[in-house]
Amino acid sequence: MATKSTVYKAELELVDMDRNYYETHKLTMACHSSETEERLMVRLLAFALNAHERLEFGKGISDSDEPDLWQKTLSGEIELWIELGHPDERVLARACGRSKKVVVYTYSASPERWWDAIKNRFSKEKNLVVYSLSANEVSQLAKLVERSMNIQCSVQDGEIYVRNNRADVVKVELSLVFPASFPSK
Repeated sequence: MATKSTVYKAELELVDMDRNYYETHKLTMACHSSETEERLMVRLLAFALNAHERLEFGKGISDSDEPDLWQKTLSGEIELWIELGHPDERVLARACGRSKKVVVYTYSASPERWWDAIKNRFSKEKNLVVYSLSANEVSQLAKLVERSMNIQCSVQDGEIYVRNNRADVVKVELSLVFPASFPSK
């Protein structure tokens, strides 16, 4: 018998001064039985950093044909494909071929080993960017998890702060693993 997902509700108040994006999103996230609270919060952070009215959670961990998050045009073309962790080389190649922009957020203690093994294949990709979050920061983010969360996220000059109602604050720093240039919109 399959284990059911745990449902988390989050009200995400976002102030992103770098993108001039100020919005509150009411989100429902299904946490797969094999997903950790750390990964759940990285998904929430990825949503915050890429928030858009059409950004939505994919099946991610439970279906390799869908990303963790994605944004589609009104005609169904994939504009943004977001993967978490260390996606398989085939998944990443498929994402780069199907989406205008692909973003990967790694959050392990050693993302370099994963990236070193695949970087030659993806070194010429113009639509790929890979960021790394420290395992310590992700652990701190996981301490904010509640079944019903009110999370505030502020972004200014590349600095990211995440806090909850208890006033617990986590500063998150993204390290760029693979830079890419994107065509103008």
